[in-house]
Amino acid sequence: MTVILQKSFERTLDQLAARAVPGDSFEAWTFDDRESRAAAERALSERGITARIRSAYKPLLSFFLEEVDLKGVEAIEIRYPVHPAASDNRFRLETYPLGALVGEAKIAFVPRADGGFFYEVVLTGADIEQSVTVLAPNRVHQDRTGQTNLSPTGWLRRAGETIGERLETDYEVVFETAISAIADYDWGQDEPYFEELNIRIGHPSSDEPLAIGDEVVSLREALHEDLYFSLLEFFQMKSGRPLGDRGLRPGMIVPEVVQVEGAITLSITTRALSTGFLDGAAQAIDTASEPLAAGQVAVQLEAIGGEGFDARTRSGRTVFARYVAGSDAAVMISGGQHPNETTGIVGALRAAAKLAERKGAHFTISPLENPDGYAVHQRLRRDNPRHMHHAARYTALGDDLEYRTYENAAGHVNEKEIRFKAQDLSGAQLHVNLHGYPSHEWTRPLSGYVPRGFAAWTLPKGFFLIVRHHPDWESQSEALLDRVTRHLGEVPGLLAYNDRQIALYEIHAGETGFRIINGFPCLISVDHRHTVPMTLITEYPDETIYGEEFIAGHTAQMELVLSAYMAWQDIVSVS
Repeated sequence: MTVILQKSFERTLDQLAARAVPGDSFEAWTFDDRESRAAAERALSERGITARIRSAYKPLLSFFLEEVDLKGVEAIEIRYPVHPAASDNRFRLETYPLGALVGEAKIAFVPRADGGFFYEVVLTGADIEQSVTVLAPNRVHQDRTGQTNLSPTGWLRRAGETIGERLETDYEVVFETAISAIADYDWGQDEPYFEELNIRIGHPSSDEPLAIGDEVVSLREALHEDLYFSLLEFFQMKSGRPLGDRGLRPGMIVPEVVQVEGAITLSITTRALSTGFLDGAAQAIDTASEPLAAGQVAVQLEAIGGEGFDARTRSGRTVFARYVAGSDAAVMISGGQHPNETTGIVGALRAAAKLAERKGAHFTISPLENPDGYAVHQRLRRDNPRHMHHAARYTALGDDLEYRTYENAAGHVNEKEIRFKAQDLSGAQLHVNLHGYPSHEWTRPLSGYVPRGFAAWTLPKGFFLIVRHHPDWESQSEALLDRVTRHLGEVPGLLAYNDRQIALYEIHAGETGFRIINGFPCLISVDHRHTVPMTLITEYPDETIYGEEFIAGHTAQMELVLSAYMAWQDIVSVS
């Protein structure tokens, strides 16, 4: 292990307390949880200091959660800023999921063109008419890649001041310190630059669950996400690749942001890759309420029968797969490309077990294509089980395995070989690739708030289906989606689930920008990336869900596979 940096940071709340004297009065906006801010206010009050400390992260949502009494409020109008350094709906997105938390009150969003960093809120009712201005402190800045961002920041406004001034908070300092230490380190010129780059931060903030779905206000999760993707962008720039290039192979980047008491701590180290799993007990697969143990995945897969085949990861772990040969039109089934998207792993196994009982069944099944990422996901869930953990998304090389080819692999085909073997064995022309996406809001608060390159996935919007096809396969794509969505519409509760999420998405994001086919959001596009002529990709909002929600998720994935398989038999026979 190589230590790059170890450091502790004084909390902004402690700094404010140390500077204040009896008789002072001020307002501050910091990146701290509700309980910490309230405790600081009480401690200051006992010293004769009047302070109101608000959240710099999602300030309007916090205003409604902490300061507004909605009794008697029938309508809410929110006039939000539009700034040239951000998307038009940036500040509207930042209020999510307010639309689901205001009871029967009607909520309306109205854009303001002045770009000022504040919301104007108008509350009306039979006996109520109130207007409030809510500050949303932001700054325009450039990051290490030269991109211009409009990001939330801390703020301080003393008594008598109209505007106030930026307050650089501990949250911002620890982020910038981590990025700078890694950017200034000598990584050499050749990818991969390391085996694991570990960024461990102890942060004294609690997550605040909200009263809708799996939504939560989590400063620690947001910091994990911003660190991970900011470092990917830095290494993309270092390698000469464009931002967002998923073929980058820096090694495994793992931020671990854990809850502590007291000062904020930062430790940056490089480590060797692990080779094991942190497996738990086996579960009844049809009612599995959390991600399966890797060992159980292997056992369930072997029970499907057929011919086994495999590939190896960078760490030496095995990617297991099976080929069931038969007279049907072949279908490739896969899961776990992004192993923090866990319902597809279970859904693929459940579907394959049912298909194996069919006379003439013809398919390949590779339910856990990225076991190195899955091991990281297991590790991160120990501290933060309800975080989305995108550090577990890519392989131990640091790339998205889908973008790896024999031509660009530079001797590291590894996990991707499982797909090449599956296609060679089966001759399949359809690949059903099971994925997921965040079940609650995904943000990068210190790099423009909305995740760069992933804006479409920042809010959940139901069970989303994507078809990518070669030219001249459009009619088959349309037929497949029509059949599959009709079948999924019969799964109890699934359409209602979609409707709720899409309605809330539209309140906060505006127009959806995607097609709705039989109640399911869909996207169809021509794409030459895949060697298989047609790829059906599922996107279930599953990152962080457990219990009945997890069961519903892998049941939907299973039903999708079974429906697509049966529809494909008819589509191929007609073609």
